Amino acid sequence: MPVLSEYSNVHNTAFNILVKKGYRIWIEKDVMGDLYWAEKDGWDFLADSPCALLGLIAIYEFKNPEKYHEYWWKDDTLELAEKVIQVAPNYVSVIEKEL
Repeated sequence: MPVLSEYSNVHNTAFNILVKKGYRIWIEKDVMGDLYWAEKDGWDFLADSPCALLGLIAIYEFKNPEKYHEYWWKDDTLELAEKVIQVAPNYVSVIEKEL
């Protein structure tokens, strides 16, 4: 079991983090599923879950664009999408370690 995974009991924490960072958040109800929005200083973000929304904002904050331009979020430094290993590396989770 991982120390944290995306599940509905994490959603409120994601919302609280976004609000504490100064984002306005709202949910758009849709028959296909809820859509989660956040906005700050005109930069708006849309995702299928609160955790995904927090992830998109992490990209925005990491990239820290000064102004909008197409593909401002893109990072092609390394082509990693197809190189991510499919077997977990050896490690000991903090859950399994004695404190």
